[in-house]
Parts: sequence; C-alpha cells; structure tokens
Amino acid sequence: MTILDERLMRASPAHCFRVAADVERWPHILEHYRWVRFLAQTAFGTGRVEMAAWREFGGPLRYPTWWVSDMRVREDEPAIYYTHVDGVTRGMDVKWSFEPRPGGTKVRITHAWGGPPWPLVGPLAWRAVIAPHFVSAIAQKTLDGVAREAERRQRAVAGGDIE
Repeated sequence: MTILDERLMRASPAHCFRVAADVERWPHILEHYRWVRFLAQTAFGTGRVEMAAWREFGGPLRYPTWWVSDMRVREDEPAIYYTHVDGVTRGMDVKWSFEPRPGGTKVRITHAWGGPPWPLVGPLAWRAVIAPHFVSAIAQKTLDGVAREAERRQRAVAGGDIE
C-alpha cells in the first residue's frame, strides 16, 4: 500500500530540497523530532540515518517513534530516497519529490509498504493505524516544518523571489 502526503511550499525547489535533505538539522527546526543522526555517512544526505520523532496526540499525550533508514539524495531529480532497515517500518520505501509550481514547489512524500510482518493483522494494522495515525501524521508535521524553514530561507534571499 502506498500513501501520499503533499504540500505546496512558497519557496524554490532548491530551498525545499536543501532543507528536506539536511536531516541532521531537523531537530532544530522540527519540534516533533527527538533526534536524527547518521550512523554512517558517505556524502551530504547519503548514508544510514537513525531518526526518532514524537507522534503527538494532543495535550501531553505523545508516543515515541524510531527507525533507521538508508538515505540517498538525487539533486538532479531532485528527490530524496529512504529504505527503512530497522524499526517497526522495516522494508518501507520512501520518496520525497520536488515539483516546481507557480509560486512555489509541490513537495510530495510517498511511503510504500505492505505493513509489519505480523501474522493476519500486519496489513490491517498498516492500513487502519500505522499509515494514517503515525506515518502520515508525522509526515504532515514534517512537511509543515520544512515549509516554514524553506519559506524563511526564501524570504532571506534578495527580494524573496522564487527561482
């Protein structure tokens, strides 16, 4: 099953891509991220990365999430790819894409996964709980925060015009 989260960001594809790919800075710009660290890094945005975020349910209720992914960036597309290699979402494939649009950039996050390898309930757990209430909820908050930072950077350049 594939889920899609997207947002129009009022910034150039270059600004959006750079903020999204600079994952080690996410805990500084995204309040729901507890930590992000490369366990092995071969280049900017490329290597094995450990991420931890809170899934907030309102008020003081929140649940800690954690995963490890192999990450690679493709500035020529531009796109960011992840394959989850550890955590509940092991085996999930993720793609961030950046499409120029009038007035900004459409940023899409696609998550593809069949669900956890739990007998009988794995696919149901993915469709009914994990996808909408964890993966998509965290992705939407991440898109919101990446948009805030990319738009801030866009305004900081001369005139804030979108490339």
